[in-house]
Amino acid sequence: MKILPEPISFEWDKGNIDKNLKKHRITNKEAEEIFGNGPHFLIEDEKHSTDVEKRYMIWGITDHKRSLTAIFTIRGVKIRIISVRDMHSKERRKYEELKANPKI
Repeated sequence: MKILPEPISFEWDKGNIDKNLKKHRITNKEAEEIFGNGPHFLIEDEKHSTDVEKRYMIWGITDHKRSLTAIFTIRGVKIRIISVRDMHSKERRKYEELKANPKI
């Protein structure tokens, strides 16, 4: 799925800017790393998407090999991360499956 703008740039909501650090100990820089590091896998978040704004989920790894899940949207040519957290065990297993066989 090709939805990420190029070059990748981010927009951070002022009210949300420290939420992931406080709640999950993930810095904005660390959250941004999963978009540039491979492999990462994108999934359309149909449940939380609306007619006005599509939401997506990405599974990826940071520079320090931390496995993260982020929910985001595209605003113009920028990625707006809504939330980011460590992958749950089921997500990690599926991520490892996809890494081994990306055609699943």
